[in-house]
Amino acid sequence: MYSFQTKVRYSETDEAGRMNLDAMINYFQDCSVFHSESLGLGVAYLKENHLAWVMSAWQIVIEEYPRFCEDITVATFPYAFKGFIGYRNFFMENIKGEKIVKANSIWTLIHTNTMHPVKPNAAMEEGYVLEEKLDMEYAPRKIALPSSNIRGEEILVKAHHIDSNNHVNNAQYISMAMDYLRSEQTIHQLRAEYKKQAVLGDVIVPFIGNTENGTVIQLCDTEERPYAVIEVQ
Repeated sequence: MYSFQTKVRYSETDEAGRMNLDAMINYFQDCSVFHSESLGLGVAYLKENHLAWVMSAWQIVIEEYPRFCEDITVATFPYAFKGFIGYRNFFMENIKGEKIVKANSIWTLIHTNTMHPVKPNAAMEEGYVLEEKLDMEYAPRKIALPSSNIRGEEILVKAHHIDSNNHVNNAQYISMAMDYLRSEQTIHQLRAEYKKQAVLGDVIVPFIGNTENGTVIQLCDTEERPYAVIEVQ
């Protein structure tokens, strides 16, 4: 397991003084990157070997939102490899040792020259020590879609949306989706399913609808094919 301690910054909070979802996801993403860097399997290693871990799905369960100036521990560990798929848990813990946020994530390893999935190499299998997965209720990877939707305002992909893999970062899709929720809505679970990669200059068209599970935001291309599907409860 890899972990680091931090304090919730004012810039990471919403109008109620709670950590916002953007910050929460960025903490988890940074934690996984720090973990890989500590093993010598980070950004430079992946680039040198023409590899990239691409996010396939998120499930984040929030029992309690960290608050401004609160001391927290952010932690992550992998718990399974299945072919070219990697499974990784995350959690946030308060000073009492309570896990107030838990998350599951699914990643696909691709070769950046061919853009085809590949299995982790020997260095990855040796470096990423698998641990027992978190005790949480695991949701299905696939998100049920609404029967009807409202079309939102188109979003042009700009430079600040792009990460080192030259496509829209997974957290940016969630940030886009949050703009279509009521500001007073408290989210207890977020799920995201990533379908394909948007790049600089693409146009993203949001579609917003409801199912029995919650609100679903589909972020699509101009032909209504989804880049990402986000569900909140």
